[in-house]
Amino acid sequence: MKIRSLLALLTVAAVPAVAQLATPNDAGVAMGHLHLVVKDVEAQKKFWTMMGGVPVENGQLSLIQFPGTFVMLRQGNPAGGTVGSVVNHFGFYVKNMPESIAKWKAAGVPVEQRDNPKQCFLTGPDDLRIEIFENAAIATPIQMHHIHFFGSATSDMQAWYAKIFGATPGKRNNFETATVPGVELAFTKSDGSLAGTKGRSLDHIGFDVQNLDEFSKRLADAGLKFDAPIRQVPNAKTRVAFFTDPWGTYIEVTENLAPSK
Repeated sequence: MKIRSLLALLTVAAVPAVAQLATPNDAGVAMGHLHLVVKDVEAQKKFWTMMGGVPVENGQLSLIQFPGTFVMLRQGNPAGGTVGSVVNHFGFYVKNMPESIAKWKAAGVPVEQRDNPKQCFLTGPDDLRIEIFENAAIATPIQMHHIHFFGSATSDMQAWYAKIFGATPGKRNNFETATVPGVELAFTKSDGSLAGTKGRSLDHIGFDVQNLDEFSKRLADAGLKFDAPIRQVPNAKTRVAFFTDPWGTYIEVTENLAPSK
């Protein structure tokens, strides 16, 4: 995606410098991060900064912070965008849609507007599909809203995320949902063949947990296990581990992802 205006890219919405993630649910889980595999790290940093993100550091981890989530970038050649994978897109709230659309268009971001003036889709670098809703009630210019899964067994997906992550089942319009603090997980029925997320532009999604060892035991009780042992991030309090859900979504679970105040 060609960026037309560096000035527009540097128009950053004010976001607290060390905002924490959402308060975890009773299972000790909250939204953590979106991890992207990208061809051009600097272009992605400019895009996400333009969107209102704030770069922060946690040891060796470089994060772009939004209320409710972090975005993380890794250099690579993604196998494809989000469309065509089990996670079709993810979405944010913005406080003012007309002002946001004007900013995005000035920056050369493709904007797909709908009949609903409070909804649109953006195409980000590396074919990231991003849904935007206006919500004038949010306290910041932009805030994490949802991750949208496609699959043939939406009720099973909803129940699985409720069991593993303590997500609260619900409904938004025609979508079955499961809500974890900081993010709504939405599910749409799709009978076509879908790729797993690993290796695509949205490589994996991340949840932050209060106790990674206890979460590992919960996985074991469900007949699942991490791909590799839990590891410590150098120069940080953060510990991480990875596994894949039954439908191909690669998931990272972190403990203490947010930088210390």
